Amino acid sequence: MNKVCCFGELLLRLSPKANGVWIKETSMPVFVGGAELNVATALANWGINASYFTALPENSLANDIKNYIADKGIDTSVIHTSGERIGTYYLPQGADLKNAGVIYDRAYSSFASLKVGQIDWKTVLKDVSWFHFSAISPALNQDAADVCLEVLKVASAMNITISVDLNYRSKLWKYGKKPTEIMPELAQYCDVIMGNLWAANTLLGIEIDPLLLTSLEKQDAYDYPAHGKATSEAIQKTFPKCKFVANTYRFDYNKTGIEYYTTLFTEGNQYQSPVFFADSVVDKIGSGDCFMGGLIYGLSQKQEAQEVINFAAAAAYGKLQEYGDATQQKVEAVKLILENYL
Repeated sequence: MNKVCCFGELLLRLSPKANGVWIKETSMPVFVGGAELNVATALANWGINASYFTALPENSLANDIKNYIADKGIDTSVIHTSGERIGTYYLPQGADLKNAGVIYDRAYSSFASLKVGQIDWKTVLKDVSWFHFSAISPALNQDAADVCLEVLKVASAMNITISVDLNYRSKLWKYGKKPTEIMPELAQYCDVIMGNLWAANTLLGIEIDPLLLTSLEKQDAYDYPAHGKATSEAIQKTFPKCKFVANTYRFDYNKTGIEYYTTLFTEGNQYQSPVFFADSVVDKIGSGDCFMGGLIYGLSQKQEAQEVINFAAAAAYGKLQEYGDATQQKVEAVKLILENYL
């Protein structure tokens, strides 16, 4: 394998303590993140050659960030310099990105201002064998969606494996297009599609049981993996290039904890990870990105499907106990988690 290129917007996450405590303390933590950067960080931690494409302005803050990324072992040579600002978002400590508490401040960022024809994608993708993006990028605006399509066409023509994370952000998609008007055209280029039952419905238009649309809370009598298999089959039928469909299942457990497991569907068979439980969670941000990184880690090395899904799920579970956007776990730490559940 040569290199994995992760494509997406870099974001600064500011995490204030709730109820105005941050004002009294005159401080709040700042994390360098973004879904695709989190994936690249995980891969670099696990010894996979990873590059990261984003757009940043020309200023000292951006230079500090590029140095920070490079120090993690990620190739920053394809980061594009343009525009005026870095996107940010505010998320109270302990909250989830799917929570309404998130406040975005990313309009007119360098990445969101990219245009078709601006980037030489063949140069960006030189020596790349795997290209990864998420549904967050095309949710920004029409230009960003068009740029996604542009790079996917080039990557596909170069026979590069393509993966997508069906991240759905309800506070995005505000430019007059529904996700189902954009994402299916992008998904047709993908070899690996990762998400969950609800995202497959919202972003790709895949039908799911109406019961699931009424509540995101766990229904104890419901067979989620069986329904996941059915939607995975529907995804592969709709998008014939797709060879692997992965689903995550994360539910509240004992009020403050998490129940977590995942599945991987390929060649007519579904493989399920162990079910992980935690009584408490340190930080929910980035667990899905860590899972995506685990998928790429295993699939890019041609591991067996069960081995792939076990490692990816254990990595995501481990991330729930880490503070910050991206995992710092090494392969050995992930395998140790897994040993306790097998």
